[in-house]
Amino acid sequence: VQLQASGGGLVQPGGSLRLSCAASGFTLDYYAIGWFRQAPGKEREGVSCISSSDGSTYYARSVKGRFTISRDNAKKTVYLQMNSLKPEDTAVYYCATGPQAVCGSSGIYGPMSWGQGTLVTVSS
Repeated sequence: VQLQASGGGLVQPGGSLRLSCAASGFTLDYYAIGWFRQAPGKEREGVSCISSSDGSTYYARSVKGRFTISRDNAKKTVYLQMNSLKPEDTAVYYCATGPQAVCGSSGIYGPMSWGQGTLVTVSS
């Protein structure tokens, strides 16, 4: 299981970014995928996840209504569209998955492998 997050960068408050999580070494169709973030000096936070079966999703309260997760199994990629970005969204964003990972009503759980993160900086 290998994951690579990309798409981070510097954006002004109110702006948008789309993060990508590219999967390799496994069939993405069968895996739930989660997005996490970690800001300097803070604990890692689960941001969003998407299930493998019915495409159901979860969003943390802090991003609900602003972020959208989606998946393109043919391209082996999961996306995180981030709109109306705020300075408090500044963090390194990671994607994660595992063969037994489950995206539930409180987020993704189970043993997971992590990809390299991508830095998102929201600042004027």
